Amino acid sequence: MALSLATFMNVLDSSIANVAIPAISGDLGVSPTQGTWVITSFGVANAISVPLTGWLTQRFGAVRLFTISVLLFVLTSWLCGFATSLEMLVFFRVLQGLVAGPMIPLSQTLLLSSYPTALAGTALALWGVTTLVAPVVGPLLGGWITDNISWPWIFYINVPVGLFAAALTWGIYQQRETPTRKLPIDTIGLALLVLWVGALQLMLDKGKELDWFASGEIITLAVAAVIGLAVFIVWELTDAHPVVDLRLFARRNFAAGSLALSIAYGLFFGNVVLLPLWLQQWMGYTATSAGMALAPVGIFAILLTPLVGRKVGQWDPRKMATGAFIVFALVLWMRSRFTTETDFAHILIPTLLQGGAMAFFFIPLTTLTLAGLPPERIPAAAGLSNFVRITAGAMGTSIATTLWDSRATLHHAHLSEGLVQGQGVFAITLQNLQASGLSQVQALAQINRLIDQQAYTRAADDIFLGSSFLFLLLIGMIWLTHRPARGGAGAADAAGAH
Repeated sequence: MALSLATFMNVLDSSIANVAIPAISGDLGVSPTQGTWVITSFGVANAISVPLTGWLTQRFGAVRLFTISVLLFVLTSWLCGFATSLEMLVFFRVLQGLVAGPMIPLSQTLLLSSYPTALAGTALALWGVTTLVAPVVGPLLGGWITDNISWPWIFYINVPVGLFAAALTWGIYQQRETPTRKLPIDTIGLALLVLWVGALQLMLDKGKELDWFASGEIITLAVAAVIGLAVFIVWELTDAHPVVDLRLFARRNFAAGSLALSIAYGLFFGNVVLLPLWLQQWMGYTATSAGMALAPVGIFAILLTPLVGRKVGQWDPRKMATGAFIVFALVLWMRSRFTTETDFAHILIPTLLQGGAMAFFFIPLTTLTLAGLPPERIPAAAGLSNFVRITAGAMGTSIATTLWDSRATLHHAHLSEGLVQGQGVFAITLQNLQASGLSQVQALAQINRLIDQQAYTRAADDIFLGSSFLFLLLIGMIWLTHRPARGGAGAADAAGAH
């Protein structure tokens, strides 16, 4: 319970903000696209801190580091609620992401050290349920709080939960601290990692706002990202104590498995952020009703994950992951048929199906990625695959929202090019609106809003359809991996999925 509460709080925080983005954006006086920085900044900072977990654990001890991480997460959550501008909120979200990095890997480490091998799988399954319940509770709770109280409370609720989890953990584990030792840290590698990931994410987030490569700032960020990545790769491959063990990519299963997992997660997360934005901005949904449309994603995931955890060592994980990708493609194809007339029930059906795909997505792909690795390399491999996955999720969000805006502009132009002042349907609609009491300016604004609604709906459909095809293409990458030995890497090794 102690370890699951902290994990629940962490995972909840990555999903609770999704439905609150329009409210946060409106309150801070920025566009909803800029509001998504609240999600991407947390993801990038979290990704950067995950590979440091191993070094920090050996330096400070697992129990002390975990407790400090939870307490700092509480403090940064509290600060997020006090933010009065987007810049302040993004800064505190970056700090929150940095301190959150060690929480999930260490909760698994401490859990596995607390149970005999025979019970480890059961303990991890119970722990895993909390990571699946959080995406269900997150949108519902986030929507209800945003509509009925105010958005800062989506961060304030972490305070009592985090303090209780930290006190409970310290009470149980303070006498069971892991041994510590001083190790050198790859400061240059870490600085290069922050440089290229930060520059790339800033470029993706600010690109649309600054008109992409027409801006000197975007060109500078692109050059910094490319040069930073090139130097980072060379440095990490030659350093004695690399912050990220890039040699793991020489293994076929790790390279193909982690790339398939990361690209798929980027597509999945980008679409998860896009759906509530479309529902709230263009379909008239409140934050609560948008949360209800997203919440059922966890129902099949909760029911099926224990089965997947038990069977992943017996069934071929490549077939399980292929099935998940086919269902993801089907779900996104169904969403690509959405129109402005689509009702709540039809929005709910793909969300329900997506939960089944999630259950067969994380554990089999993580099992494939870690298959064949010696036990001493699994922590580094799990850390690196999580880093790549979380980074891909943040980038997927930026790319999806940027494409959505650019496709909507294109559709708006196509829809309005046939409208001629004083002629046809346009003239009749204008007259009817003015007859109902609107001024000409108000009537034209209403027509423009209707065109925008259609344009943004079609743009969302384009992204859903494109993502559907990409999931089908990614199946080929799954089959580049070798099947693990039967009964080999199972739920315990695959627990790093979330």
